Amino acid sequence: MNNLFRIRKSIDPKLYFKITLSSFIILIIIWQALCSFKIVNGIFLSSPFEVLKFLVNDITTGSIWENLYISCYRIFMGFLYAAVIGVPIGILVGSFNVFEAYIQPVMEFMRYLPVPAFIPLIMIWVGIGEGAKIAVIFLGTLFQLIPMVADDVRSVPEDYINAAYTLGAKRIGVLFKVMIPAMLPRMMDSLRMMMGWAWTYLVVAELVAANSGLGYTILKAQRYLKTPAIFSGILVIGLLGLIIDRSFGLISKRLFPWAEGGIK
Repeated sequence: MNNLFRIRKSIDPKLYFKITLSSFIILIIIWQALCSFKIVNGIFLSSPFEVLKFLVNDITTGSIWENLYISCYRIFMGFLYAAVIGVPIGILVGSFNVFEAYIQPVMEFMRYLPVPAFIPLIMIWVGIGEGAKIAVIFLGTLFQLIPMVADDVRSVPEDYINAAYTLGAKRIGVLFKVMIPAMLPRMMDSLRMMMGWAWTYLVVAELVAANSGLGYTILKAQRYLKTPAIFSGILVIGLLGLIIDRSFGLISKRLFPWAEGGIK
């Protein structure tokens, strides 16, 4: 038993899975108890069985697939654009003080601005089509990603850089052969966290003249107090997020098996 509570020590993978599974089971039991004993009004909290029944009906009728596809498309495109732009800028900010002085203060200011406040401007800039939904997710993740990538670069030990210079490496070689490879495992963690941010902005993005998507279905169900539909949409988003999160973990382990303390 003492081995379970040793600081930063690994436990048996099978036991890890059982503990993880039990946490979800306990959560469902508490949820069902709140509904069964009418602790919470059924209008505001549907039981797990009602939500599951609604979800199965959506799957069998096929109505969920189009919404699932379009939401995933918006998420991945917004995230991709943010990563393509944010990662190089973050590397520059973390590597060179001149870029840090020029960009970091602006990013620190921008990342505290509420993205929903940009929706009127986004509609003016790119219209109300798919570009607007993608832009909301892009803005919501970009300004958070750049400082995180910069911190990942700064986490590279100074000894690595000094050793590379001592061995005759040039500045460009230190950047591309030492600093970037050393920060990649941490950057994968940052990208994983930013994907979570992207999913949280999905409902906000689908406020922009949407007529499809998981976020849209949740908002539509809210108007008519269709609580099972609301919880069904939330459940699907949560499951997709969990799958993507675990995928990042597997990719990280395959790419960086030597990294300590990576994603489990």
